[in-house]
Amino acid sequence: MSTTVAPVRGRIHSWDLSTGVDGPGTRFVLFLSGCPLRCLYCANPDTWHMRDGKQTTIDEVMAEIERYRPFITAAGGGLTLTGGEALLQPAFTASVFRRCKELGLHTTLDTSGFLGARATDELLADTDLVLLDIKSFDVRMYRRLTGGDLSPTLDFATRLDRFGVPVWIRYVLVPGWTDDPAAVDGLGGFLAGLGNVDRVDVLPFHKLGAHKYDRLGIPFALRDTPTPDPDLTERVREQFREHGLRAL
Repeated sequence: MSTTVAPVRGRIHSWDLSTGVDGPGTRFVLFLSGCPLRCLYCANPDTWHMRDGKQTTIDEVMAEIERYRPFITAAGGGLTLTGGEALLQPAFTASVFRRCKELGLHTTLDTSGFLGARATDELLADTDLVLLDIKSFDVRMYRRLTGGDLSPTLDFATRLDRFGVPVWIRYVLVPGWTDDPAAVDGLGGFLAGLGNVDRVDVLPFHKLGAHKYDRLGIPFALRDTPTPDPDLTERVREQFREHGLRAL
């Protein structure tokens, strides 16, 4: 008696094309729905809940990617899974990556690492690059910023190093929150001890998602927080460089 295996389904928010931001080359960027963290500076609060996403199958996603495959391949790009948090839907993420690798597409996972334990070894084997968002190196500040714990992210970073998966670190610079010199120095030292960190992207805090909070009726806690000036941004980048890291 034969059995029919149900297709893996996921919930997605949207997709977009980007160049030079979400991995190398031109990327097909798929935003998955659902996130366990509540980062105060999150620019996409509309991706927080799984229920708000559109249910889709792997085949439907791959059909959309296939439309752009010649273009993104010629531009040295590939697929980036982001969110939300892609590892909240690990089976879906793994299936999309497997199919992309069968097509010869470069794969990038954008994640906070908070759910890194959900990434199977097989998923990591199909991952060419991880954009790892480390929100803070100060345990108490991390909890204030995100509502979660820092240790799972650091554990995931160490695991990625063991697997030899290349990593781009993303560090959002928020004045008064993530600019403490000691915390930045601590993170620099931690990253310098890993052998797979290709670069550190210091991303100045912005308020481009403020209108989404207004539309959703959610308070935007950092509405009155200033954006970092160029001098502060360069100081933080230089701190990472002092640890031998490539900081942009």
